[in-house]
Amino acid sequence: MKRNYKILITVVCLSVTLCGFTINSEKSVDPDRDKLLLELLTFVIEKGHYNPATINDNFSKGVYKDYIVALDPSKRFFLQSDINEFSKFELELDDQLTNKDLTFFNLTYDRLILRMEESKKIFKEVLSTPFDYKIEEDFNVDYDKAPFAKNSTELKDKWRKQIKLSTLSSFTDKQKLEEDKKRKDSTYVVKSETVLEKETRDSSLKSLNESFGFMYELKRDDWFTLYINSIMSQFDPHTSYFAPEDKERFDTSMSGKFEGIGAQLQKKNDYIEISELISGGPAWRGKQLEKGDLLMKVAQSNGVPVDVIGMRLSEVVKKIKGPKGSEVRLTVKKADGTMQVIPIIRDVVEIEETYAKSSIVEKNGLKYGVIYLPKFYLDFENKDGRDAGKDIALEVDRLKKYGVNGIVLDVRDDGGGSLTTVVDIAGLFIEKGPIVQVKSVGKKQNILYDTNEKIEWDGPLVIMVNEFSASASEILAAAIQDYKRGIIIGSKQTYGKGTVQKVIDLNQYVRNNTVGDLGALKTTIQKFYRINGGSTQLEGVSSDVVMPDRYAYLKMGERDQEHAMPWDKIEPAPYVVWNNTSKFDQAIINSKQRIEKNIQFQLIEENAKWIDSRSTQNNYSLQIDKFKVAQNQIEEAAKKFKPIANYKNNLKFTSMPYELEGISKDPILKEKRERWHENLSKDIYVEEALNVLDDLQPKSIVKASIATDKKRRLVKS
Repeated sequence: MKRNYKILITVVCLSVTLCGFTINSEKSVDPDRDKLLLELLTFVIEKGHYNPATINDNFSKGVYKDYIVALDPSKRFFLQSDINEFSKFELELDDQLTNKDLTFFNLTYDRLILRMEESKKIFKEVLSTPFDYKIEEDFNVDYDKAPFAKNSTELKDKWRKQIKLSTLSSFTDKQKLEEDKKRKDSTYVVKSETVLEKETRDSSLKSLNESFGFMYELKRDDWFTLYINSIMSQFDPHTSYFAPEDKERFDTSMSGKFEGIGAQLQKKNDYIEISELISGGPAWRGKQLEKGDLLMKVAQSNGVPVDVIGMRLSEVVKKIKGPKGSEVRLTVKKADGTMQVIPIIRDVVEIEETYAKSSIVEKNGLKYGVIYLPKFYLDFENKDGRDAGKDIALEVDRLKKYGVNGIVLDVRDDGGGSLTTVVDIAGLFIEKGPIVQVKSVGKKQNILYDTNEKIEWDGPLVIMVNEFSASASEILAAAIQDYKRGIIIGSKQTYGKGTVQKVIDLNQYVRNNTVGDLGALKTTIQKFYRINGGSTQLEGVSSDVVMPDRYAYLKMGERDQEHAMPWDKIEPAPYVVWNNTSKFDQAIINSKQRIEKNIQFQLIEENAKWIDSRSTQNNYSLQIDKFKVAQNQIEEAAKKFKPIANYKNNLKFTSMPYELEGISKDPILKEKRERWHENLSKDIYVEEALNVLDDLQPKSIVKASIATDKKRRLVKS
């Protein structure tokens, strides 16, 4: 998360000091770009991080462990002899970092490439002959506890069992499909086990070839980025290095837009396929490029077309992206085999899924609005660009004009974003006052205020959260909760990220740069605190109303991350609690009672415990009869929980009038909205949020809605 209220003195000092990293001429260029990168990163993070870790032997052990796991998480490449060789460096990586020594990285990288080549031969050999599913053997998928293979024979057997488990699962699924087809059509000729077994091996071979194809596309720089981030993660879970392409993706995710043609690409063997057109983008507007087209060549305007068959996906993306107003010419192969040259003028492409959206619903004669905010987005390059604060204000205004009686603001799965937008959004619901406190190292906390006395919405408000609501989402929920302005409902607690990050462009510190784009460092520079003085770090925000969650027992929060910063608290900021909370306590009591009695919620809670118990069962039989028995038991147990997915709340959600015209002209947007509304109609959590809004209604409105309902019933009868 970035913070634009104040520039850290530390960062200013860094700008001056790092100008010493100067590359003046070709002769003085360090031939090893990686060493320069390590030098820059180490210096910047030690000066700019909120609480930099001490680079010592313990630090070295952490880097070693995380890097080996990142290189070979399923232990299918390295042998124990490799690990024995690597482990000699376990306590030396701190010294290598200080000395910009790349011995360990070079050793592991070269060995990985060698082992990948060997593994490719292994899986091809394994899949060249049929599997015998009658043999009594099993395989454990708990890779954390599994040892590395002692030798190549043991490694080959590990590969064989991994692949066999995958093909066995596919094989039994195919058998069921064949049985279903036979039941539906007595004339259907069931495929033999020999044919099905061959199909599963062919499918597995194709999948592994594609997987290795992606790995082979990775350059040495990509693997070095992995090594660097094993170092960065020792400081805290949110400090990381962005290689140039990663920085570009981060900027796009934060702003929700980029300049290009508006097409998503995917690798399909040696070809690049158009997998989706982004609604409203230039490719979509042009109506010539289609989903499924294969990209053959790319040309810049009237330039020479470049053959992109076999080219790395990221390189193709670079050739297609470009500044607004420029032209790119794509040579594509259509589904019917014809070739076509399609000229497209690049433009700004907005990723609709990034932005806030609203829906309206009627319940008990009252109208409610549901706003979904996927992230706290902000265009840092353009102050006039879209941002979450302005968009939420607009949605609230539209809902208010539509005459809603309450608003649900849904920040479930919202991982955060810009801190400035949180202050703007929280300020829509209070008169004025502090929203969040931010603290830098050795300094008094800085209080960020909403200074606008206007209240955009003073009616009933519910904030929906879950365990993946993080950072900015938690600031918003905490502020609303501390002011008692609305009711927070959702998981037991939110994610628990109470730190602020800044993205620092490394290129600004190198004069006359001749080594290319050095990327950026995202590092933790501050911690934020609730206005009541407490931190959301590790503890998150506890919901006023806790709703059962299928993943409640799995370890996925900040508190479960290694190197997470500790919880603490500071002095509270002066603030005045909302003056209209008379119905809060009873609304919370009512909701808890409904949830406790609700059969669907009881089933969700039971399912959560079952999922937790399943997460510890890692051993699978590779003998087909035993495998089928185990899978049947799982499927039988899972049947009990099918009503969770089939649930319907009998509420009808629709778009607001302003959006209907746009939807009628855009079939892609229409489909997306219909899918969202359908999901809302199956969402028991949204239903309960609306129930809480019912309980928060003033008596006069409740009476009026009851009277309206009676009139409707009389008319219908």
